[in-house]
Amino acid sequence: MLPLLRTIRDGNEWALKDVTEHLTVEFGLSDDERDAMIPSGNTRIIVNRVGWAKAYLKEAGLLEPVRRGVIKITEQGKAVLAEEPERVDMSFLERFPSYIEFRDRKGKAKTNDSPTEVIADASQTPDDLMIQAYQEMRDALAEELLQQVIEMSDKFFERLVVDLLVAMGYGGSIEDAGKAVGRSGDGGIDGVIKEDKLGLDVIVLQAKRWTANSVSRPDIQSFAGSMEAFRANKGVFITTSTFSRPAVEYVEQIQRKIVLIDGERLANLMIDHGIGVSPYRSFELKRFDSDYFQE
Repeated sequence: MLPLLRTIRDGNEWALKDVTEHLTVEFGLSDDERDAMIPSGNTRIIVNRVGWAKAYLKEAGLLEPVRRGVIKITEQGKAVLAEEPERVDMSFLERFPSYIEFRDRKGKAKTNDSPTEVIADASQTPDDLMIQAYQEMRDALAEELLQQVIEMSDKFFERLVVDLLVAMGYGGSIEDAGKAVGRSGDGGIDGVIKEDKLGLDVIVLQAKRWTANSVSRPDIQSFAGSMEAFRANKGVFITTSTFSRPAVEYVEQIQRKIVLIDGERLANLMIDHGIGVSPYRSFELKRFDSDYFQE
């Protein structure tokens, strides 16, 4: 918030996109940092941060919108800069009645365990808090899913893998995939599935429902060797455990394309494709449409 306020201290009208570019240069962001997106992928992180900073400073009366996408500093904002503060954050803005009114109006009155206090302490925007809460719930669900998969039978694991592959667009139909992926292996399943519904290419599959041991390089080398018998250049190795570093490095070195899916990734793929989970609550977030109010 403070860098933004300093940027517009000249009292001129500033386009928000110009403010964003100015701060991008001031912060010395690399190209990757400039282009980095928030987890939802809807906007760039820097644009998101500038937008929230502008919103809070506006509610505190330190800047004002001139027209769509254009802002300027207020006399109150100039007075704040004259104090030469080291930092402007949520706590700092609480000195302004208009900000307190805004905060209380939104049901965020500060208490010992209120969301507002979390925002003030961690400098997190509402977007950040929502994303953080979502990720924590997703991580807990993934952990619960993986533990449940480990406790199930090999037969169930076989069906789970088939369901997941079909949901991801591989293997054709459930019936086709079930026929191709059904050879019992050592603690898992092995088979060959279609890469697409027409069967223009095949993918060799191996899955191990392990818990303690990680999949080692020799396991992957053996899998890669078995691909030759099927004249396959693509393979997927799924485990409820993990892959050793040598195993991962081996896959990166060979010509054949082998995708490694460990337990954590398996659980997240199940969530992404609706395997073993069901929605129980949804939220539709809406944003202000300034175009509607153009006369």
